[in-house]
Amino acid sequence: MTSEVVENEFEFYSKAEKYWKDVPATVDGMLGGYGHISSIDINSSRKFLQRFLRDGPNRTGTTRALDCGAGIGRITKRLLLPLFKTVDMVDVTEDFLTKAKSYLGEEGRRVRNYFCCGLQDFSPEPNSYDVIWIQWVIGHLTDNHLSDFLKRCRAGLRPNGIVVIKDNMAQEGVIMDDVDSSVCRDLDVVRKIIRRAGLHLLAEERQENFPDEIYHVYTIAMR
Repeated sequence: MTSEVVENEFEFYSKAEKYWKDVPATVDGMLGGYGHISSIDINSSRKFLQRFLRDGPNRTGTTRALDCGAGIGRITKRLLLPLFKTVDMVDVTEDFLTKAKSYLGEEGRRVRNYFCCGLQDFSPEPNSYDVIWIQWVIGHLTDNHLSDFLKRCRAGLRPNGIVVIKDNMAQEGVIMDDVDSSVCRDLDVVRKIIRRAGLHLLAEERQENFPDEIYHVYTIAMR
């Protein structure tokens, strides 16, 4: 539980904000020096997501997606804009969102909103999104804030919409990273938080072909 490793909530959030302010607004910056894994990541995410977008009575729509912890828009540009009519982005670092406007190029015209906000304070517009994509950012929320945010995401979904978390998973328990002021939870802890938010797991997949020295990464779809 984050309550065991986060001693001061205010400090936990402000330290993370300060950390990201000093990170270069580049793909390599977004990926902590692992920019070379971006294509592997995006290709796996696309395959994972497309299984929900295929034809069928419960098919997830492709009208609008939300990119949470969007940074400069790496996922918006390469995963979401090619699949959805419009995308909204939310990130706590204003410089990243400013950079996104040039990084996204011509296709960036289909980004409707750039929200500068921490996810602990952000509420997706109700009944608005087919997909809410949350990647490499849940570690910056306490358990309670993550659970509450996922509840708000649930309310933000259109019919047959899904919430997707893609993130690092610890082998066991919750590990604190003092450098960027984040936590890494194990899969069981994340599943419990998802259930607490009233969401049901639809699919879960471990990312393949990532460097051995980094955490295992899992993609989880829910509604």
